[in-house]
Amino acid sequence: MMKRNSCLIILFIALSFLVKGQSLTDSIFVLPDTTKPFTIENFYYLVLSHHPIARQTELLTDVAKQEIRLARGNFDPKIEIQYATKNFNNTEYYQVFDGAVKFPTLFPVDPKIGVERNEGQYLNPERFISDEFNYRQFYAGISLPLGRGLITDERRTALRQAELFKDLTEAEQVKLINKLLLDAAKDYWNWYHAYYNFRLLQRGVVVAQDIFERTIINAQLGEAAPVDTIQAKITLQQRLIEQQEAILDFQNSGILLSTYLWDSLGNPAALTADLVPVLRRDLLVLSPQELDALTKQALQNHPELRKLSIRLQQLENERRLATEFLKPRLDLNYGLLNQPFDPAWNSNFNIGDNYKFGVDFSMPVFLRKERSKLALTRLKVSGTEYERTLAQRQVVNDINATHNELVNTAGIMNNQLSMVQNYERLLQAEILNFENGESDLFRINIQQERLIQSQSKLVKLMSQYEKQKALLYWAAGVRNLGFIN
Repeated sequence: MMKRNSCLIILFIALSFLVKGQSLTDSIFVLPDTTKPFTIENFYYLVLSHHPIARQTELLTDVAKQEIRLARGNFDPKIEIQYATKNFNNTEYYQVFDGAVKFPTLFPVDPKIGVERNEGQYLNPERFISDEFNYRQFYAGISLPLGRGLITDERRTALRQAELFKDLTEAEQVKLINKLLLDAAKDYWNWYHAYYNFRLLQRGVVVAQDIFERTIINAQLGEAAPVDTIQAKITLQQRLIEQQEAILDFQNSGILLSTYLWDSLGNPAALTADLVPVLRRDLLVLSPQELDALTKQALQNHPELRKLSIRLQQLENERRLATEFLKPRLDLNYGLLNQPFDPAWNSNFNIGDNYKFGVDFSMPVFLRKERSKLALTRLKVSGTEYERTLAQRQVVNDINATHNELVNTAGIMNNQLSMVQNYERLLQAEILNFENGESDLFRINIQQERLIQSQSKLVKLMSQYEKQKALLYWAAGVRNLGFIN
């Protein structure tokens, strides 16, 4: 009997060393030499560099540039040429030519220079030009709106809208990238949990296998009861099943993570077997001042709020244009004829002579279309302001709620770590009781099972905590979730 107890004591002294070797810091987080650390920063860099969505968002910048270019096209100089001739029964009735260049500007003035050449027996008198200069006449003039179009017009409004669209695409780009990185971060930390949970259960299999083999040896020597071998076998089988499930979870999480990996040519890339996740063990618990600063930053830079603010600016441009259409159209047209040079290039300038002057006036009688458009724009402004107010409240609440979850998870992690340490002490105490004949293999297995479960939960909490960190940055609208490329 003494010999049996002596052998079993030796067995469980060896077990105690194996259990101690299961300490999280000393075992599963110590990576094999054959593996390469793959940090979340490395992962973010690859996603931002090559993922199709990241590349697609870069197109938004090009789209915005083309929108601005399109709007600026309204201010391109424009060449206009008109030519007409009539010849009947060998008689030249008329030959009319008018060539001009217009220079649209950002100001409500449109300069225009040109030349006319008109001749013929039956030429309209208002088109008559003396043959002194070979029927040619230079002219230069401007068109100035004094009513509608003086403050703003369609082309100036279109340019302002295009410039705002550029800011809008930048906010949309931040939104899409942040959502991509948030999804990627969640899958990365799921992969992290799956990997270290597998390593934990793998260590549990090693311990269970060692116990089983030693129990068989002792049973063959008559120093252990047959029921002990059955109990050890059941424990080993349970560990093997758990390990197999963990392997499947790890493989599938790796496959899911690979969907974010692409090479520089746009081809899908695979997650190599030697890459393993690692964690920087830093706790992100913000002080009230830091949380307040993050909230203020979010209210200014959150992509959704920026988009709504830009939309309000666009609506303000539409309102100004709609207000402008309430004014009558009153355009003054003035042009100098053969000034300051005539077709013979003689200098001649006299503002009171050799000129054309005209006035264009028009105005709807009831202005129902114009007043309705202005009213609709004002309603859109009010609706967008309500939407922005609600969005601001949601952003603040999301930040506070996510931070509360972060703080709560940090507290649970500390308690869970303490619980793991206490379970390790309980297991050591149970081994000591067994050495004193006050315990058995069944109780040892129970304590070991509880230790593994508590360690697995701690790994899950660590993964959950990192997800909440990414979610906090996403809720605050921080560009690239705080990652600096």
